[in-house]
Parts: sequence; C-alpha cells; structure tokens
Amino acid sequence: METLEIGGHKLLKFGIGASSYLINPTDGARLLNWYITLADGSVRDIIYWPENAPLGGSELGDVFGGAPILFPFAGGSWADGREGFWKTPDGSILPMRKHGFANWGKYDTAFLGENEIRLRYMPSSEDAKSYPYDYEFEVCYRFGELSYSFEALLKNKGAKRIPWSLGYHPYFTMPWHRNLTKGDYRLVCDARKACYVRPDGSFPVADNLEKMCFSDPEMSPRIHTHLKSGVFRFGPKNGEEDITIKVDGGAAKPGYCLVTWTKDAETPFYCVEPWMGLPNSSTNAKHFVEPNSQASFVVEVAIL
Repeated sequence: METLEIGGHKLLKFGIGASSYLINPTDGARLLNWYITLADGSVRDIIYWPENAPLGGSELGDVFGGAPILFPFAGGSWADGREGFWKTPDGSILPMRKHGFANWGKYDTAFLGENEIRLRYMPSSEDAKSYPYDYEFEVCYRFGELSYSFEALLKNKGAKRIPWSLGYHPYFTMPWHRNLTKGDYRLVCDARKACYVRPDGSFPVADNLEKMCFSDPEMSPRIHTHLKSGVFRFGPKNGEEDITIKVDGGAAKPGYCLVTWTKDAETPFYCVEPWMGLPNSSTNAKHFVEPNSQASFVVEVAIL
C-alpha cells in the first residue's frame, strides 16, 4: 500500500499481484479505479474512472465513475407525492436526496492494513436532519489479486430501529476488448421479474427479461427483482473473462435487486449494481437494524 498526493487529495493505492486499487479514503470512501497490468505490460481497467475527473472534494460525488456508496437509501425517494422526501416509520416527512448522502460525505480511517481498509462515516448536521438516528456506519474494503470485497456495516446505537436500503454502484469499463462493442457482452442474472422506475416513483413492469445484451436499450435503466440467488455474471458472449458479483455470500435475500444502467450507448462503462431494495425503499422500508444491533451488506467482485 502506498500514499499518493494528486491534485491536493490524499489517495491510497493498494497493489496485490497484477491488480492495483486506487481509493479516496476521506471523500466518499470511494473506490476510484481498479486496473490489472497484463503480461505484455498493457493495462485493463475493471472499475472505470474518467480521465481528468476530480479525485476528491465536493465534485467527487457527481463523477460518473468508480464505485459510489448509496446510503442510507439507493435511488430516489418520494413521500406523499413529493420527490426528495421520505416518510419515517413514525410518520415524519424528512428530506432525502437521491442515493442518500454518504457518497458526498467525509470518512475517517478506523483501520488500515496492507490489503484492507475500514472507514467510518462522519455524519454532518445536515445528514442528521434527513436521518435522525444514533448510528455508526462503516465500510471495509479487502483487496485481492483478482477480486475485492466491499462490506457496509450499520450499527444501531440508539433506542429506535433504523431503516436502511443500501446500494453499491460500480462503474465497469465496457467494452474491455479493443475490437468489441457493448453488443458483444451479456448479463447472466436469474431474476424472475424486472421493472423500471418512473419520475413519480411508480414501477411499471418490464416484460423483456430475455433482453440481456448490454446493447439492448431495454437494459438501461432496468431493475431485476425476485432474484433466485445473489450471484451475477457478465462478460463476452463466449463466456470467457466474466466478471462475477456475489452479494452476501450468494444467498437470495428478500427485496434485493440488481440495477443495470449506462448513461448512453457511447459511454465506455456500464453499471451493474446490487441494491438491498427498490428505489423509494426509504418510505417502504423492508430492512431494519434493531436497537443495540448491527447489520451488514457485502459485495464481492471477481474476475474469473
């Protein structure tokens, strides 16, 4: 592990075998980039980062790249027909920005090892207006040669049960072969249903689950639901060099979903995002952490 100073921002670089991981431990706890140095000296980006994008500061949360953390709720929130608000279990209506606030927030380092880092979120006074709970939120990265894991841990230190529905939002470089396009890549996902989300927070059914090619317009943005397992694969149609995502050890969990999204057909990335629940889960919460308890959400990303 080495410390880098780039553009006035302190970054950490973890090198394990052929893999290199770049992370901003302070701003958003954002994994910025994962790349592999191949035998011929060339580099393959796994986690995409746009060239010349800001590496820290308040602008970091708006960059289309890296692997943002969507906490306490993934997606948009609506309460009584108003976007940008959520209704707490006791009926209070509070502001909640899309994707929560942790991707724009500050963290301090709770543990730093050669191949592992644990970061603790430092809630702001504005965060408390949106999420008025006594909690501790930490994220932990464990890096390997051809894989890494991300763990989010929410500890309830108060007397009220805490709702949450975290999402993990990695931007994957695609295509990753010079002579291929997104149309040469497919997703393997055992969802039994799928839907979209409208600006009013409703969820029309998507009757196109057979469309699993990354050039299909129906794939973005689409929410895959009623999952049979927590394991997903994507890569070239010949089945080689797949990227595998495993959530909570691979077991199917109630309410969990997989979101696929890209900005447009020309962007060199595609997001394959495991979420604990649908957008607007802030108002229709299905996951709670009881008083004096803790819960986690673990995502493993590997190259096979």
